[in-house]
Amino acid sequence: MSYTGSEKRGNVFEYVRQLEERVQQLEAEVEFLRRELNYYRGEIDKLLAAPLVEAALLELLDDGRAIVRSSAGPTLVVNVSGSVDQSKLKPGVHVALNQRGSAIVEVLPIAEDYYVRAMEVDERPRVTFRDVGGLREQVRELREVVELPLRTPELFSKLGVEPPKGVLLYGPPGCGKTLLARAVAGEVKATFIRLAASELAQKFVGEGARIVREVFRLARRKAPAIVFIDELDAIAARRVDVGTSGEREIHRTLSQLLVEIDGFDPLDRVKVMAATNRIDVVDPALLRPGRFDRLIEVPPPDASGRYEILKIHTSRMALADDVDLRRLAEMTEGLCGADIKNLCTEAGYNAIRRDADAVSMRDFLQALEKYALERFKDRGSRPERQISI
Repeated sequence: MSYTGSEKRGNVFEYVRQLEERVQQLEAEVEFLRRELNYYRGEIDKLLAAPLVEAALLELLDDGRAIVRSSAGPTLVVNVSGSVDQSKLKPGVHVALNQRGSAIVEVLPIAEDYYVRAMEVDERPRVTFRDVGGLREQVRELREVVELPLRTPELFSKLGVEPPKGVLLYGPPGCGKTLLARAVAGEVKATFIRLAASELAQKFVGEGARIVREVFRLARRKAPAIVFIDELDAIAARRVDVGTSGEREIHRTLSQLLVEIDGFDPLDRVKVMAATNRIDVVDPALLRPGRFDRLIEVPPPDASGRYEILKIHTSRMALADDVDLRRLAEMTEGLCGADIKNLCTEAGYNAIRRDADAVSMRDFLQALEKYALERFKDRGSRPERQISI
């Protein structure tokens, strides 16, 4: 089989085109392999490189060097690498030091303790002051002391008045102290940081004081902010001269709390709220003006307060026509808000047990009788006050 001249030239051109396409494919593959080789070389260099040392920048010298305090302990005078942005070098920032030349090679981002970061309430509670019954005076004071200074600080600066720094809620358990704090978190558009005082009682020396510093540092950076400390008496008991090492550590934590509330660094737009059931054991240093300026008592509700609480907890319940909330308010003397909430829940269970479409007065009375028996059964005697049904 013979080919003409034009056919031979066409076959040659097709073969050359195929070779060119193959060369392009091989060049792309070589470029990909080169990038892979550079990546793995970089990973090997990272594995073989000496680790960096964290340090805190204390001062910049006129000759371009810096004084740092290493996390390993000593204070060093080191050089600054040319790759570091000089505008970021300010006293107090954390930097990374090269172990070989002891030079600043990187400015580290602001590090937040994950334990403290978890204390910030990300999802705002749906509770508002409308969900608080029987505590009108307490709500009014919280609005004046906490909400008003955070929302309109210009009012106080115009008059030259410094608003209170802290609010302490005290009273028997179950009367609404924590509920008020949740309502403040739901009403005020501010960062809300909540912690239990028992979380500050750490086993390592200085750890509790460090957590307190980190909490207030986070609050100042995210101001306006509210710091709420529940069960304050866990760390704020009266200080004594003698005690165990654990008690001395709690006293150090308390001292740090006193410094943060009324120390050299101003709180600015940070408010401190706390709650306790035992104000009689709280250290007087916390109760003086300048720290917890307002002491708000949250007592058990009276008859009108119990009626408001009953209306709140029964607002979504299907009630029968015979339910008399005012009569229930009179019969529940001595009960706190938490007790009344449980009473409404138990009445709902009574209605479910008898397969009813609505909760009747009888269900409430049975729940009240059961509650009275359970409350006093551990006392070894009959109830001091009989509940008439």
